[in-house]
Amino acid sequence: LKPFCSAQRATTLWPGSLWPHRVMACFPTSQAIVVGGGLGGMSAANTVVEHGGRTLLLDKSSFCGGNSTKATSGINGAGTKTQKSKSIPDTADIFVADTLKGGAKKPELAKVLCINSAADVDWLVDKFDLDLSLVARLGGHSQPRTHRGKERFPGMTITYALIQMLEKVAEKTNRARIITKAEVFKLLQSGHNVVGCEYRKAGKVVKEYGPMILASGGFGADFGSDSLLATYRPDLLHLPTTNGEHCTGDAIKMGEAIGAATIDLEWVQVHPTGLVKPDDPDAKVKFLAAEALRGVGGIVLDALGNRFCNELGRRDYVTGEMWKNKPPFRLCLNRAAADEIIWHAKHYTGRGVMKFYPTGEDLAKDMGVPLQTLIDAHQKHFEAAKKQEKDPDGGPFPAYPSGKTWDEPSGKTGSGKKFFHNIIDGSKVKT
Repeated sequence: LKPFCSAQRATTLWPGSLWPHRVMACFPTSQAIVVGGGLGGMSAANTVVEHGGRTLLLDKSSFCGGNSTKATSGINGAGTKTQKSKSIPDTADIFVADTLKGGAKKPELAKVLCINSAADVDWLVDKFDLDLSLVARLGGHSQPRTHRGKERFPGMTITYALIQMLEKVAEKTNRARIITKAEVFKLLQSGHNVVGCEYRKAGKVVKEYGPMILASGGFGADFGSDSLLATYRPDLLHLPTTNGEHCTGDAIKMGEAIGAATIDLEWVQVHPTGLVKPDDPDAKVKFLAAEALRGVGGIVLDALGNRFCNELGRRDYVTGEMWKNKPPFRLCLNRAAADEIIWHAKHYTGRGVMKFYPTGEDLAKDMGVPLQTLIDAHQKHFEAAKKQEKDPDGGPFPAYPSGKTWDEPSGKTGSGKKFFHNIIDGSKVKT
């Protein structure tokens, strides 16, 4: 069948509206088509099914998951059931304020993200029986709101749960289809309205019709000379990426091809902590070092063994301070910090991108710096934390996101460290 389209009066009340809209009704519309099998796409597909609809999910990779499975720190939510059970006084308004302070330029979008966040996290826990019982305070947040479970990478755990749910629906009913190795390359139109898509699979071109949900991710691995990265941020082409090779902005390009407008494509985030494999230091694709490693108390040292930033600052801030200091940089966790996130630590160690040192003396030898330098760095960090605990508003340096701090290395940058976790006395570094 080919779609027959006509303009008609829709009497369905769309979310957030109190009046009917004039829409383009296209037939057959027996399915919603989702492009992209990461957490965004899987959430959309499961939501369609949950509300009684049918869905077709298309992913160009050989398996679903995308970059979402690489998310290693957790998912943010303000006012969640988990937070309430831990008496964490977080709200959507506080989250909005943190997001705007962190650099968001469109308050209306920040509000959608933050106000919906609690319901989103609770939906994952309630509908998919996920463990998101651990909550941490990560960079840029004034409250602990990054949720994860007790084991494994949260992105992998969450995304796979949604994949498995949709797979079960596809196996037992006709309400869901999942097609992998399906490269969507064109949006189909009737007049100015998008009514479906074309995709390639096994050398054949297939057409599918229905409303389109584009969730194919960004363009962080689009390194060609005519790529979106080259167009909007050519200054970043030389950097490695933690994105999968699939991340080439396909949906953005398809939208542009039919005249869709785009916004904010110049906002490409540079993550400060990618893990370097010693036997392949120049690899274009790196392992992402979870922000949670800093959230549990990890500190960042420069080549000389000194701290130089607020480890819990915004990613662009930490990255900016790294540019100003001497590489290579090391992300160091003491035993208490490592034990709090032991699954991650063991995983990274097993992949050869993290190393266990029995003593600080061993680390100092490997870095080629005096042991006393590491002792001093930890001692100053420890003393600042204790002063912050005793007199949180009396420090001489500005803190992020607000207030004052006693921590000199970060305070001198204008974005001082305010929250400390799993600190150790300098005297314990050697052994």
